[in-house]
Amino acid sequence: MLDKASDLLIRKPSQWLAYLHDPLILGLRLYVGWQFFKAGLLKIQNWDSTMFLFQYEYDVPLLSPQTAAVLGTLGELAFPILLWVGAAGRLSALGLQFVNVVAVVSYAHVIFNPEFGTAALKDHLYWGLMLLVITIYGPGRASLDYLLIRAPQPADHGAGRASTVSS
Repeated sequence: MLDKASDLLIRKPSQWLAYLHDPLILGLRLYVGWQFFKAGLLKIQNWDSTMFLFQYEYDVPLLSPQTAAVLGTLGELAFPILLWVGAAGRLSALGLQFVNVVAVVSYAHVIFNPEFGTAALKDHLYWGLMLLVITIYGPGRASLDYLLIRAPQPADHGAGRASTVSS
């Protein structure tokens, strides 16, 4: 009786929910990648405004405004593409996590100002959490990482290998 109850209440729901793992991770990759990609597109569409903001509004530590603008924009455009296709998925998520943290630190005087509310901070926290999930669980089976890990290597002669990509 206890075995049937544990099967019905624990094992079966776990099996059913496991089917949602890959669609969830893919959805997170697409959504959070799009948020950063949009920001990068906005920066390159009006580079003069971007440079003005990095010189006078954003306070990026340790970098000149020009270097920060170029690296930030590059990160917002390159990491999402890698994340979308699941290439170096965990590293891509970590790269965007770094961009996210630098954005919060650089704009802290606005984000943490009670007059502006907490919406901007909440967005960064949500994105950070989504990126953390991808970093911990990997990009899933709908990723280039998964395809590369699963592909037989010449030395393997078709033998299986331990996966570093969550499946």
